[in-house]
Amino acid sequence: MCVAAATEAFAQQQDSRVLNNQLQLGDVISGVTLNVEDPSAEVSVDNAARANTLYGAAENGTVVLTSSQEMQGDTRAVSELTITGDASGPVNVQTTAGANALSAAGYGADITIESNQVVGPSEVTASAAILNDTARLLGGASFSTSANANAASLGGTGTRVQGTVIQGSEAGVRSETFVVSQYIPAEAEFISESVGNSIGVNSTGASSQALTLRQRQAGDTVSANTSANSGNAWDLAGRARAVGNIASTYNQGGSVVTLTDQSNLSEIRASALVTSYDWGGATASAAGVGNQVVIGNNDRYLEIDNSQVNSGGVQVTSEFAGTYGYDAYVASAATGNAVTGYACSDCEGQMVVTNTQTNSGPVSATSTARIAGSARAVATSAAATGNAATFYVSRSGN
Repeated sequence: MCVAAATEAFAQQQDSRVLNNQLQLGDVISGVTLNVEDPSAEVSVDNAARANTLYGAAENGTVVLTSSQEMQGDTRAVSELTITGDASGPVNVQTTAGANALSAAGYGADITIESNQVVGPSEVTASAAILNDTARLLGGASFSTSANANAASLGGTGTRVQGTVIQGSEAGVRSETFVVSQYIPAEAEFISESVGNSIGVNSTGASSQALTLRQRQAGDTVSANTSANSGNAWDLAGRARAVGNIASTYNQGGSVVTLTDQSNLSEIRASALVTSYDWGGATASAAGVGNQVVIGNNDRYLEIDNSQVNSGGVQVTSEFAGTYGYDAYVASAATGNAVTGYACSDCEGQMVVTNTQTNSGPVSATSTARIAGSARAVATSAAATGNAATFYVSRSGN
């Protein structure tokens, strides 16, 4: 319903050279205020604040992309809803705040990239809330609230992706979803996600990758908070995820050679609180990671040179509170550094891995379930890990 975009650039042609320079100095703010009574159909909100965006694609030929994106102001997206009476249809709310975003794809084309994304000492925040506690969400609800300082997405089909992507953020990154309702006799899911720097690469169909990926997150915090509450809920879930740096790549049909270098100084905090007096199914789930790398190749050769340093604390909490109900699930997971690499065994897969991980920040995960009356099943889990490394060769599809 409300979109704020400071700058955008698009490129789509063969044998292209793209030189992109984007600088945003002021704030970018997007807001939605919605007040409805007894809506009989779907209630939908799509609210996004974006500072710098670059989207490009090429079919056949080659693309040489050199890009610089810098955001020095605050980026904020806020969605506030007041729903009185009965909402007969589903309530779907998507709220997104992103400082810098880049997306490039090749289809039968090769991509060579040199990208640098910078976010200064600022705030990237996204929040969504239902303001009144008498809402009756008869058709269920889906809330997705996400904040991301830097994001890069690369890939395509039948393409070679090569080059360097650098991301640096000094921003505080925050997302929050808050809902109080009276009655939800349907599925309802409320999600908050915050990421400092994210890189995703997905190439299929006789593709290959040769990439250097460097990420630095140094703001005060990367936090995600979800509070989902209802007097009576049939299937209620609250989820939260906070990550300082994440790089995830997948390839099919050729070799993958990747150097990843991640450093996180920010406090990582994720919390999920779910409450319901009467409930059928309830889930509270939260996860936090300082640095995360996932690299997979559905072909025979995979080379990974990975370095991760996390000095920010990782604190994750999940809690459910109810009185009378059936099933409740509470889970929390906190990790300082994590890396996963896998190749295809059917292709006689070979991996060459060099891995260095250092975590000096405290890591904690706490799960709590409080049942005042009775319940059928209550399952809780909590896992805290300083450094985790997993490398394996498996069959395609496993």
